[in-house]
Amino acid sequence: MTDTFLPATAEDVRQAIAWAANEGKPLSLIGHGSKARLGRPLSSNTGGQSAHLLDLSKLSGVVDYEPAELVLTARPGTLVSDIEALLAEQRQILAFEPPDFGPLWGMPAGRGTLGGAIGANLAGPRRFKIGAMRDHLLGFQAVTGRGELVKNGAKVVKNVTGYDLSKLLCGAFGTLAAVTEAHVKVLPAPEKTRTVVVFGLDDAAAIRALAEAAQSPHEVSGLAHLPATLAARSGASRIASSGRAATLVRVEGTDVSVKARCDALRELLGKHGELDELHSLNSSWAWREIRDASLLAQPLERVLWRVSVAPSKGPALVAALREWHPEMAYFYDWAGGLIWLAILPSRDAGAADLRRAVAEAGGGHATLFRADDAVRAAVSVFQPQEPALAALSRRVKDSFDPQHILNPGRMEAGL
Repeated sequence: MTDTFLPATAEDVRQAIAWAANEGKPLSLIGHGSKARLGRPLSSNTGGQSAHLLDLSKLSGVVDYEPAELVLTARPGTLVSDIEALLAEQRQILAFEPPDFGPLWGMPAGRGTLGGAIGANLAGPRRFKIGAMRDHLLGFQAVTGRGELVKNGAKVVKNVTGYDLSKLLCGAFGTLAAVTEAHVKVLPAPEKTRTVVVFGLDDAAAIRALAEAAQSPHEVSGLAHLPATLAARSGASRIASSGRAATLVRVEGTDVSVKARCDALRELLGKHGELDELHSLNSSWAWREIRDASLLAQPLERVLWRVSVAPSKGPALVAALREWHPEMAYFYDWAGGLIWLAILPSRDAGAADLRRAVAEAGGGHATLFRADDAVRAAVSVFQPQEPALAALSRRVKDSFDPQHILNPGRMEAGL
């Protein structure tokens, strides 16, 4: 039977972790559970299943919001959807576009929390331009695995005090500390958004077109490619009805600027194929699908991988994988630097093929995003680290959480 701590304050969190550290009892950290199946299953940790759950869902709410200063402070259990609704009232946004991945595991949309976004270091299509969660986290308050309440950073956009520990916590999946409060940078929402689409390109031609757009002076904010089979699934009617692959280039800003840049992009990309331009609903719907990888959500039994390689290497990697997995569905984001893949389930979820293809592409990262518990316990969910980097990761873990009580084994067995 699992015992659950349900803290309402930072001091409650500190006391719970201090008790666990004193007793040597592992704790599983959770918010609303939208990413509970991302990473290794906690039930398979070395050292035994965690019998204690630290549920941070009640530690929620916006503590402070200063629109003029472009800073928001909130607790970890705060729903990202609630934060975005509050920002929308002031025509501001979380510019790193935190994805809503709950539906990838068959969960309702809108359940992702700020703490989850920090733990997984999430980012959407603007990632290649403005960074991920780690680049927008100004500071935090957290409780380490020692049961110590610590603070880092500040509620200012320009801050140079102390070590930038925010970069360590982002993407650590709750294995270093439990965040109890976070200061996040926000930005004005773009006045207008349009998307230039090139139809009918194969993967290699699409990546070349996206590279041209990325290297142009037209300040694009989204670069993606949907093969024809996935484009046909899109809720953006003008993409789905084309019957062809769709290569998308997003432009954001003021009305006059967006129109001028779209005109320039159409001239630049016109040599590649037939063009169209998406406005309003079609444009926002298409980028939401890309952000959330929702085109690959069904069927749920398919294995999902998230692969990051040099954009120019992506088409060759996909071609190699399709020889081993001819039924594979996929699409590209971040100008081709991010590839989402869906394959049939197998004993190792295609891990050997993926790791080999990534190595042949000159290196990168392949994350097993969705598979059953047995598979995620048996294979490396995250890209295996080189020995020197693995040793450094262990030293960081030992510094923050010497007894390894926080989400033990979530990222790597025995850590």
